[in-house]
Amino acid sequence: MMTDEVANVAVVGAGAAGLTGAIVTAETLARDGNPGRVLLLDGAKRIGAKILVSGGGRCNVTHEVITPKDFFGNQNIIRNILAAFSLERTIAWLASLGVDLKREPSGKLFPTTDDARTVLTALVARARHAGVIIRPDHRVTEISTSGAGFLVQDNHGLTQASRVVLATGGRSLPRTGSDGFGYRLARGLGHHVTPTVPALVPLVLDRSMFHATLSGLSHDVELTSVVDGRAVDRRTGSLLWTHFGISGPVVMDASRFWTLATNRGAHVDLYGNFVPGKTSDELKEWFVARAAEHPRRSLTRILSMLVPEGLAESLCRHCSCDPQEPVAQVVRRDRERVLSSMVKFRFPIERDRGWNFAEVTAGGVPLEEINYRTMESKLVSGLYLIGELLDCDGRIGGFNFQWAWTTGWLAGQSAARSLPAAKVPLHSA
Repeated sequence: MMTDEVANVAVVGAGAAGLTGAIVTAETLARDGNPGRVLLLDGAKRIGAKILVSGGGRCNVTHEVITPKDFFGNQNIIRNILAAFSLERTIAWLASLGVDLKREPSGKLFPTTDDARTVLTALVARARHAGVIIRPDHRVTEISTSGAGFLVQDNHGLTQASRVVLATGGRSLPRTGSDGFGYRLARGLGHHVTPTVPALVPLVLDRSMFHATLSGLSHDVELTSVVDGRAVDRRTGSLLWTHFGISGPVVMDASRFWTLATNRGAHVDLYGNFVPGKTSDELKEWFVARAAEHPRRSLTRILSMLVPEGLAESLCRHCSCDPQEPVAQVVRRDRERVLSSMVKFRFPIERDRGWNFAEVTAGGVPLEEINYRTMESKLVSGLYLIGELLDCDGRIGGFNFQWAWTTGWLAGQSAARSLPAAKVPLHSA
């Protein structure tokens, strides 16, 4: 079969993981005295769109503390992968690219420029300096094994490669190019793919809810995800009310439990405690004491000592209670209904907001099918799988970028050092 190009390593996908993998491959080859041809193929006309929109356009590249518990997936494998390229090494590597970081109170690390383009420009410049050949608008449609290597078909031609690094991303933000086609490529090479659902995604509430009147309001809440009657996750953080429902860090983190359960047909509920740390009995005791101290104050005014006034008023109306009624006149039934809604409010979720608004994909190629020391496939020699393509997703805060840097670095080192010393010709007839 005639090929248009020959490469030592073909990296498919030019996101954070793919760019890292290509850079590290080329630099490792050069450092080991075995320079070779590294080809980076991406279907988008302009690469790095997902990097540019991340973190509100500022690119939250990692977090000040990284642990396996910040990720969902096989914890033992995740722990070993993260240990191979630590946070300290990540920060030093980014600095070597010219990306200096700053820490925000939340622990998130951003470039000091507050501009995601700083990160993308640095990655592309480093790749080109390392000799990586970047091919935008080259959408890979098929990958097959051929002898000791691979044939990579894209919309412009055929590439023969000794090694392939698959870094196509998942299904989140498809407009940036990660439309899930990489899963089809992985399946074609013999890999399995677990069900994929949106994660780090806002949730849409029933239209009859009061969320629209609170749009823009943010406050802390404890969220509990209950699947088939069993609590599977509990976390506290900032919730943001929106015109369509709820968002904010704590909602984004909890969303994966709702989407995964819904995808498999399970019954799932999401409950909110608007006074985190207080139980129903503690809240009742607090309320009785405040009512005794201020019997003429309105129900809303008393409740707003614990929660934002707008939320207090909305909860009262939601429970068919008069927000302005003096607390001394609130009947026991109404009081209990309102207090119950404050500590165990069931969010009437209609759906998640979909792939166009999801920041990451839950599900993917099982980690058990790759060698965690190298990111090489256990099923196909010479094939490496990295980044969001794998069944591992992190919570909000820069953890998914850390996964990209780490898996890209591991695959780049391993792919380069697995190559024979002999160089391949730059082109074939």
